[in-house]
Amino acid sequence: MSDLMQEWQGVVDFFEKRFGGGLDIDAIIFLIGIQELGMGHRKLSKDEKVDVMHISVCTLLEPYGYYEFMGRDEDGWPHFERKKKLPHLKAGEQNKLMREAIVNYIRKEQLTDDSFRWR
Repeated sequence: MSDLMQEWQGVVDFFEKRFGGGLDIDAIIFLIGIQELGMGHRKLSKDEKVDVMHISVCTLLEPYGYYEFMGRDEDGWPHFERKKKLPHLKAGEQNKLMREAIVNYIRKEQLTDDSFRWR
């Protein structure tokens, strides 16, 4: 098993321990978006859920130079500016990039069971 796959399994284990089993990459991306939104546990509309996914993707890909955090609006929602266009990637390549970005996010944020909160 590659290092990335081992680290990815550690990420999945972390989230499943906290939120229950059966989480896929989209669920993990959503949870990271909720963490980054920082508004705690609240009911979200369908459009807000899409926005939360976007927040997560921007946050995850910011270290790669694709997005830059611009600040928060008056409602507290983070906004990003696209800095460069994402390359066209096959589905497997997209998945690998996102897994790597999530692993790096967990490392950078030094997330543990005690630190991952609904901010």
